[in-house]
Amino acid sequence: MIERKEYTEAVKLFYSFLETEFGFSKVNETINGNAFYDVEFKDRDRVVSVSYENIEDHLEVIVFVLQNGKLPDYDDKTKSLHLKQLNRLVIAKASKEEINLNAEYFAKYNPKNEIERKLLKEAKELRLCLKHFNELQFE
Repeated sequence: MIERKEYTEAVKLFYSFLETEFGFSKVNETINGNAFYDVEFKDRDRVVSVSYENIEDHLEVIVFVLQNGKLPDYDDKTKSLHLKQLNRLVIAKASKEEINLNAEYFAKYNPKNEIERKLLKEAKELRLCLKHFNELQFE
């Protein structure tokens, strides 16, 4: 189990590239006791949700494509894009050099525990996906 403050601080650190490189702002933190934590970042067109269910030990990163400034239905597979889905689309487009440069960017971080390792892994994948986001086709 990870404490709320530890989780939100790790997300802010590992996902700081959202603000510095992609122009997102941290807009929301949702904390439900010690069971569920969610940190959201938003830009003009998208919301990135980094959520963790403590009891299930389940981390989920989702990119929501806004429709007229509003969140889409969660079930809309063309606008609620799970990181696993994005990864499948991007990995074929990313060059070996890009993947290596991305790994170098994150080499400065030292995760302290298993959840931080998961957060860091997903942050690496998300950064690469966002670099190719505008090239992707969603069905």
